[in-house]
Amino acid sequence: MARVIGIGADARLDQTVYDPTCGSGSLLIKAADAAPNGLTIYGQEKDVATWTMARMNLILHGREAAEIGRDNTLTAPQFTDGPGRLKRFDFAVANPPFSDKAWTNGLNPAHDEYRRFDHGEPPAKNGDYAYLLHLVASLRSTGKGAIVMPHGVLFRGNREAAIRRNLVKRGWIKGVIGLPANLFYGTGIPACIVVIDKENALGRQGIFMIDASKDFRKDGAKNRLRERDIHRIVDVFNERKEIPGYARMVPLAEIAGETNDYNLNIPRYIDSSDDEDLHDLSAHLRGGIPNRDIDALGDYWDVFPGIRSRLFSPNGREGYSDVRVEADEVRTVILEHQEFEAYAGRIRRVLDAWRREHAPRLRRLAVGYLPKALIRELSEDLLHRFAGLPLLDRYSVYQCLMDYWDEVMQDDVYLVVTEGWREAARPRVLAPVKGRKAAETPDMTVKRKKYRMDLLPPGIVVARHFAAEQSEVDRLRTKVEAVTRDLEDFIEEYTGEDGPLEGATSDSGNVTQAAVKARLKEVADDPEGLDERDTLEVCLELIKAKAAAKRAAKAAQAKLDAKVLARYPTLTAPEIAELVVDDKWMTSVEAAIRHEVERLTGGLVDRVGVLEGRYAKPLPELERRVEKYAAKVEDHLERMGVPG
Repeated sequence: MARVIGIGADARLDQTVYDPTCGSGSLLIKAADAAPNGLTIYGQEKDVATWTMARMNLILHGREAAEIGRDNTLTAPQFTDGPGRLKRFDFAVANPPFSDKAWTNGLNPAHDEYRRFDHGEPPAKNGDYAYLLHLVASLRSTGKGAIVMPHGVLFRGNREAAIRRNLVKRGWIKGVIGLPANLFYGTGIPACIVVIDKENALGRQGIFMIDASKDFRKDGAKNRLRERDIHRIVDVFNERKEIPGYARMVPLAEIAGETNDYNLNIPRYIDSSDDEDLHDLSAHLRGGIPNRDIDALGDYWDVFPGIRSRLFSPNGREGYSDVRVEADEVRTVILEHQEFEAYAGRIRRVLDAWRREHAPRLRRLAVGYLPKALIRELSEDLLHRFAGLPLLDRYSVYQCLMDYWDEVMQDDVYLVVTEGWREAARPRVLAPVKGRKAAETPDMTVKRKKYRMDLLPPGIVVARHFAAEQSEVDRLRTKVEAVTRDLEDFIEEYTGEDGPLEGATSDSGNVTQAAVKARLKEVADDPEGLDERDTLEVCLELIKAKAAAKRAAKAAQAKLDAKVLARYPTLTAPEIAELVVDDKWMTSVEAAIRHEVERLTGGLVDRVGVLEGRYAKPLPELERRVEKYAAKVEDHLERMGVPG
């Protein structure tokens, strides 16, 4: 919200930001974080416990000077400039309680001391517009604000319609951003952000609308805006970039027209519904794939025109084509085509350039660095570098980095800037624990001690310094798997009813070494048990071979773990930084981006497969096959003497 209303690098400490329903202070903190030069912070919260939390939260985030008032904002605003005058602010953000039914308690809106309801009095049982009008009244003549509201404020009638009409006529509403449903705790209804801009109200000719209701990820029972969703909203809004089905500048004349009558419901102005996947009757009857469906993949063909001609060819009927390759060959054809290889090469070059730019700085991380500034620079540059690349959504690439930051890299960076490279990479001995956590696998176990290596996992050290030893461990594990398969196959072959191993099972029904030895003793003197003894002895040898192979693999792994543990203290800070930055962070981010490219390819492969399968068998051919099988059935029935 802060960036949508213009809070950024050019904000000044003498400028003010205000949240009339600040809760725990999260919106104010985000607004302040967006202004590196500082902002003067004001907020108000009526709940005592939440007010205390807000004060503590702001102090913990280095905002000790923030002024947070405690009382009901509507009945007793704490920031005034004398009787009957609200204090005015440069910026305001708010997420007030939705549809507050008790907003008039202690307040007579018709005789409001601060004249907040001159543009209309909200309904007595719904306070959404009361908070919106308070925010508007708290802004300077050049002020800008954003408030989260239930979607109903955009279209509800009667008193709210009159208030909405007055706000639009004054030009104060700069934009409306539709958000996904089920986004906030306590309610599952869709929400929106109403953006207010008094400074440019006089010349306003339209309201910029965004429908971001489909951009989210599921997080348990709630929906969540991803970093990519937020960044896209901010970029599109600030650039006034019109995108079909997503964003549009709606002229005021259209909003005020007889059809809409100041209704701001976003679906009236933006159609975000998915295109219907229509079937072609002629293609079903006569075969071929409609060129209309192939042309719909135009974004791919702009980049891969040669792949289109490789996959499809004219079939003789105007407007239709045939697939030239089998469905299971489509992916191979695409990946091995020179146009795709060239495109993949462009992506690699962009990634390599980004890596060369930022890897040295990451290696120079030291105590005192600011992680938030670091990720902002890394992510913004990555977003910028992928802006000119076709097909691949740059916001998807951006999300790859932000996901890895949230899951792994953020904790790593905070360790480094707090403790330094060597201390952060030091293996930590885990205290013995019982219960479920005891089953969690540590990074490494040496001499019965469990170690965690959060910053520098042992696998990275092994790959760089102990490749030969790891190869030997892998060889021994492969041998264990081979011997295990031989034993399982042998047991399967000779167990069962009357099998030679039937008498060598334990109480649980498994063939064990103890059970085999016991059975051997039982049949040792049986002159008719020669075959059974031979089978039991072979089984015993396989069991021993498996145990020996497991011991060898375990010993090799223990030896390798000891070497790796001994290697950690000898690593210098530059060596640790190189391993973490190059082999962990950069490698992981690049792998995630490559996965996005694979997903992009998969989309084309899947669509071609759908089209091929849909029109593979035209109706006449299906009818001929039905007739053929019907004739076979009749022939069989006739030979069986069943009357037709």
